[in-house]
Amino acid sequence: MIAECPTLPVHALTPEDVARSVRHVPSAPKVLPRLKQMLSDGNSAIHEIVMLIRLDVGISARVLHVANSAYYSQGARCFTVEEAVARVGYDEVYDLVAYAVASQVLVRPLSAYGIEADELWRQSVACALAAETIALYTGQDRNVAYTNGLLHAVGLVAVDEWARRNPHSWTLVNEGFPRETIESERAALGFTNAEAGAALLRIWDFPREMSEPVRWQYAPNASDGHLRMACLLHAAKWLRSTVCAGGRRLPAHLDEAQLTPLALSPKLLAGMVFMVETRLAEISSLLDVDNYPRRGRARISEVD
Repeated sequence: MIAECPTLPVHALTPEDVARSVRHVPSAPKVLPRLKQMLSDGNSAIHEIVMLIRLDVGISARVLHVANSAYYSQGARCFTVEEAVARVGYDEVYDLVAYAVASQVLVRPLSAYGIEADELWRQSVACALAAETIALYTGQDRNVAYTNGLLHAVGLVAVDEWARRNPHSWTLVNEGFPRETIESERAALGFTNAEAGAALLRIWDFPREMSEPVRWQYAPNASDGHLRMACLLHAAKWLRSTVCAGGRRLPAHLDEAQLTPLALSPKLLAGMVFMVETRLAEISSLLDVDNYPRRGRARISEVD
């Protein structure tokens, strides 16, 4: 059931209005794109990476905590971010920053959608892992794919935040993959959470290669200039929905037309389900940092 909001006519509301309702913007989302660029550049100086990480207290604390865990420390403690980055390694640092984004932005219940905080976090991380896995098989940038997957649902946060600031509570109906809540959103707002999410990412200074796939996640073939990454995100959402089904009905089959730009078969995509499930299970160790494992990008094996 959708409650009509009397304070702002639907036709006057824009995705940017909803995006700006997220008032407390953490620094981590702003750090992440720049850090990704620096970590991908072999010429980046470690002091530049350390300086960027130190802009966010939460990220700095997480990196230091992991670096001093039993897995990494071997009894020798480090006390600076520079020491921690050198010990943990670039790939792991990027993942830690990405999880900091998830913990700061995505760990909260969404009343308008009836989604609990742990469910939102699980779906977001599952989509990130799925996107990264697909990227490895399709020759796309796995860090960009991972970040797009992690933040694909950030528009839900923006819509929920806007709804909280209005006098009527909403329940936006989720019809399941692939349409999810977009029909309810269009009826209530005139646009979708994907458009609000893309607007929020633009406000956070994310490049178009990240904001546009989020915008077109429900209609990837309509994306102009970012077709393959938009299709990748759509396919990652199917994997996410399958992995997170947990006894509920499985998502509808993915339209093969949206796999064609990826040169990806439905069989190959289905073969990735177990891989994403396994990696998602490993992520639970982040909640117990002393058991934090090295995920290792190379651990992804071939799909039969």
